[in-house]
Amino acid sequence: MKFSIKHEMTGRMRVHLSQNRMTYAQADILLYFLQNDKYVTCAKVYERTGDAVISYTGERSYIIQLLQGFCYEKAEVPTGLLEHSGRELNAVYQEKLIGKVLMRYVKKIVLPYPVYTAYITLSSLKYIAKGIQSLWHRKMEVAVLDATAIGVSVLRKDFGTAGSVMFLLGIGELLEEWTHKKSVDDLARTMALNVGKVWLKSDGQEVLVSVNDISAGDEVVVHMGNVIPFDGEVSEGEAMVNQASLTGESLPIRKAEGNYVYAGTVLEEGELTILVKEVGGSSRFEKIVTMIEESEKLKSSLEGKAEHLADRLVPYTLGGTALTYLLTRNTTKALSVLMVDFSCALKLAMPISVLSAIREASLYHMTVKGGKYLEAVAEADTIVFDKTGTLTKAKPSVVEVVSFDGREPDELLRIAACMEEHFPHSMAKAVVQVAEEKGLAHEEMHSKVEYIVAHGISTTINGKRAVIGSSHFVFEDEKCTIPEGKEELFEKLPVEYTHLYLAIENKLAAVICIEDPLREEAEAVITSLRKAGLSKIVMMTGDSERTAHAIAEHVGVDEYYSEVLPEDKASYVEKEHQAGRKVIMIGDGVNDSPALSAADVGIAICDGAEMAREIADITIAGDNLEELVTLKRLSNALVKRIHGNYRQIVGFNTGLILCGIGGVMQPATSALLHNTSTLAISVKSMKDLLSEKDEK
Repeated sequence: MKFSIKHEMTGRMRVHLSQNRMTYAQADILLYFLQNDKYVTCAKVYERTGDAVISYTGERSYIIQLLQGFCYEKAEVPTGLLEHSGRELNAVYQEKLIGKVLMRYVKKIVLPYPVYTAYITLSSLKYIAKGIQSLWHRKMEVAVLDATAIGVSVLRKDFGTAGSVMFLLGIGELLEEWTHKKSVDDLARTMALNVGKVWLKSDGQEVLVSVNDISAGDEVVVHMGNVIPFDGEVSEGEAMVNQASLTGESLPIRKAEGNYVYAGTVLEEGELTILVKEVGGSSRFEKIVTMIEESEKLKSSLEGKAEHLADRLVPYTLGGTALTYLLTRNTTKALSVLMVDFSCALKLAMPISVLSAIREASLYHMTVKGGKYLEAVAEADTIVFDKTGTLTKAKPSVVEVVSFDGREPDELLRIAACMEEHFPHSMAKAVVQVAEEKGLAHEEMHSKVEYIVAHGISTTINGKRAVIGSSHFVFEDEKCTIPEGKEELFEKLPVEYTHLYLAIENKLAAVICIEDPLREEAEAVITSLRKAGLSKIVMMTGDSERTAHAIAEHVGVDEYYSEVLPEDKASYVEKEHQAGRKVIMIGDGVNDSPALSAADVGIAICDGAEMAREIADITIAGDNLEELVTLKRLSNALVKRIHGNYRQIVGFNTGLILCGIGGVMQPATSALLHNTSTLAISVKSMKDLLSEKDEK
């Protein structure tokens, strides 16, 4: 790609792309490409100017080579990224907003006064009709107040005031529409599958292929704990499928041969072979949009309170107007009260604050599925951590394979990788990765694989039953034993590592020692979360008591629980709820999903299991837990801003009403100051909650 450098300093460069016009899709592709490079810390792409601003670490020459080698056609982007990026949507509404403001002043300047007054009168009919309709349905809503204010102004021939009120209402409607569509699009994007590879059923074998190689009519196999990648019909198998992402219903639904399944739903139990009907996933997006539009999921309780309060204040505003007229017999003073209502500012500023916070969260690589979850984070007093992949690093590594049946360690590792490659777990990924690094080919050599959540995997290899998993699963559930004479070797296994046990025909065949080091920032994060307002910090793990105790002591949690099952984590969350506490749960695996669902807000690591990401309310990047502290501070700041907006709106508008009653202000002045304050508070609500100073 050809480009020129417009400006640069150490670690930052602004480049201009040598192309006539940059499309929205091209801007999104380039942005995704840059953001996913390990040396790029921050990137912004401006499609209007064809510029890109890149902040980076390392050598300048690397960034130049990176850009030179970039090609739109060859860049790989996740499915649905371009469709739901929101870039085009924002551009369209920005143009609408600017256009509305310009047209307002053009009409005032260009149109002759008689024409302008006629235009205002005709425009007012729409708002008056809405007010009458509201009264017809016996509802005393904001529309009644708007209709009264505009109608009285027109009757008094105060066309300037009527025009100002309608202009501000139009701006408010536009911003509200923008907020809604942006929120829907953001949520749809978070639900985008981003699935890279799937298991294609070919000649009776499962072959791992790219999603781009799948066509309608192909059969794909979906294992327990994975997200269903395509719309299709079940051709084989039976399973329980969680459809919460589409229906909002958390209880899983049984799916069997002949049933239809949808992309993005989660296979909780069992296994399905699916005949693919829809590849693009367009139907999924439509269902998501419908679900959101029919629910109040996106709104926080604070937003809901603002809307209800706005409507409840209408009768009091009208009553105050009437009372002022009765007491003073002064129409001007009465209109000064009528022109000042609390509803417009309340209904506008609150959703803008929430949307701005969700946008700001995305800048820190956090995805929030709705405003209510930020509010839940702010109100939470308890946080529960999973250990593996959360407090510990997301990429465990195999240190050693200890053989117990005389076979070569590499042969045993090959068997383990063949079993583990089907299931989404950080330990499984570690085993598969080291096998790939060693060049150990592990074509399918087993029969149907069964996955038992938080325990292990069982299958049949060459007619022999094989199991792999935890100590509890292998020795207690499966009743496997240590080969005779190998007891001493078993006792000398290094305790500093996590152990994965492989048994064949009820005899221990190998122990895979996996290193899962603690995150460097874990202790500091725990301390910072406590300072940010979380009074109870808990760690839960399936590891042994000895390992759990050592880690808990090191990071400084208040409580810890070892050798827990998925249902134990969920039960603990429910117990805390009963005690009146609000709980955050953070995890990365399939085994964390029940607790993520049960918590007031579930947070998943973005490179964890697909099922965890799908169920979670918020996802964060996996490279640094400091994002949790940022999320808590952002949520606290949002709630503080909303309460501050309440005080400012009520205080300022009350002052305007008193000034109107006292005869200090004319109705037009009251309306102007009221509308100006509404816009000012709304603009202020768009600003970032966390300043650069705070972040340092």
